[in-house]
Amino acid sequence: MRTFGAILWRDTFVTGRELPSFLAQVIIQPFFILFIFAKVLGDIGYVQGDFATVLLPGIIAMNGFLGALQNTTLPLVLDFSWTREIEDRLLAPISIPFVAVEKIVFGAIRGLLSALLMVPVGFIMLDVTWPVEGLAGALLIIILGTLAGASVGMVIGTSVPPRRINVMFAVILTPLLFTGSAQFPWTQLDHLRWFQIICALNPLTYVSEGMRAELAPAVPHIPYVVCLAVLTFATLIFGALGMRGFLRRSLD
Repeated sequence: MRTFGAILWRDTFVTGRELPSFLAQVIIQPFFILFIFAKVLGDIGYVQGDFATVLLPGIIAMNGFLGALQNTTLPLVLDFSWTREIEDRLLAPISIPFVAVEKIVFGAIRGLLSALLMVPVGFIMLDVTWPVEGLAGALLIIILGTLAGASVGMVIGTSVPPRRINVMFAVILTPLLFTGSAQFPWTQLDHLRWFQIICALNPLTYVSEGMRAELAPAVPHIPYVVCLAVLTFATLIFGALGMRGFLRRSLD
């Protein structure tokens, strides 16, 4: 456990040294999504006034899930390619599966930080209120969501070759971004059943819907318990697949 903590602290320390670039990475895109879709379109009357209540929990969920995914995938791709930095971790007095777990936990921590950073940004920009009793449940769902995102990132990072990393963002991240129900409630897609089914296959959907269940309960949403169960299942399944890929690449 001391070795695990030391490796995790080393990665966290590096994040502190790269804080400006990290902040730019996790704030700029969701900031403009919130600004354009909720603030600008709301002020000129193209969306309903309560759209910000729907959008903000979804954007926080999206930032946490995708932040964890990217901050797990990209370091793994670099570590297993030309930098070979992963060898430092593999030489530590700790079993290889725990190195993989550390990568998932670290990616989830960065994803959680990405999500929390959007809370003050959203409250400054938009006129929204959240029920205090829903904050604990929202925190739990975002923690599970970042763990699920990091687990998916582990699978991608151990299966995508470095030369394909740019294609990965277009082929994988863009569909995840727009089928994760971050910009709309999943339950209101009944008239687009085919698209609703596609969104149901995206773990991000259950992060977005779980956040709305706790922070905007008046908005139609998937039951909170269902969101918890799906995210737990996704974390276990993708975590196991990612662990298998990590062991394969590490022992290559």
